[in-house]
Amino acid sequence: MTAEKAPNAPSTVLGRQLGDELRVMRERAGLTTAQVAMELDCTKGKISRIENGRSPVRTPDLVAMLRRYGEDDSETVERLAELARAANKRRRAGWWNEYGSVLADTYRDFIALEAVASSVRTFQSQIVPALLQTPDYARALSVASRRWSLPEEIEQFVSVRLTRQQRLTEDDPLSVWAVLAEGALRQQVGGPAVMRDQLAHLAEMSARPNVTVQVVPFRVGAHASMVGPYVILGFPSASALDVVLLDNPSGSMWLERAPEVATYVDLWNDVRTKALSPVESLELINSIKELGT
Repeated sequence: MTAEKAPNAPSTVLGRQLGDELRVMRERAGLTTAQVAMELDCTKGKISRIENGRSPVRTPDLVAMLRRYGEDDSETVERLAELARAANKRRRAGWWNEYGSVLADTYRDFIALEAVASSVRTFQSQIVPALLQTPDYARALSVASRRWSLPEEIEQFVSVRLTRQQRLTEDDPLSVWAVLAEGALRQQVGGPAVMRDQLAHLAEMSARPNVTVQVVPFRVGAHASMVGPYVILGFPSASALDVVLLDNPSGSMWLERAPEVATYVDLWNDVRTKALSPVESLELINSIKELGT
């Protein structure tokens, strides 16, 4: 069996749709990913990535899979082949690819996944979530990160962040539910003036019907999500699995295995129940803004 390296190809809506159909066909045929991998002379990991929408599918591989599943109808083969071609084209056409000079591959993958998601659930312990940041707040973070030294690189990073935020105001907007630790509201990122504007923006955004903001106050004490920040992305297809994204100084990574995702969903459900209600959270945000600390 041929050894292969997993590609850094992000999912797309079309890729996930194709993968969902192929997974249903495989299961209907009573086959495991290992059995299909043996037929294609590849690893079972490749089959899993195809079914998750994370790996492009070559036409010969697609035809071989469908033949193994007993799906030899010419119209079905052509429809799925066209779907595969469209998914691969969508991967290459994302706006984020224009910022390759300032964005790591893992961060571009992060953005690509977020771009096709329908919902975001996130816990943040130290900073305001990227989708709810003001330009000055994002700029202060980019300077502090020391990842870029040139002013034009920093401005490109800020531009990327603002472009991502456009999904919150589209006709079919992204749903965001953010739970923040109180420390994220008090950390003086960019100084008092920047933080006042950031808190005002956070309060304004929380009034949108597709945005929910909750705060975990200091008095809650220890809780399970103190292990670090995370993002859970949900997708439009009912059969598509959630994805968990973790960010760290060396890049972003995602988790897609059901048990791993379930662990983070449990963490998030726990922390949101410990947080203040959205109304109480807004009151705390406004009080911190007025105090200027």
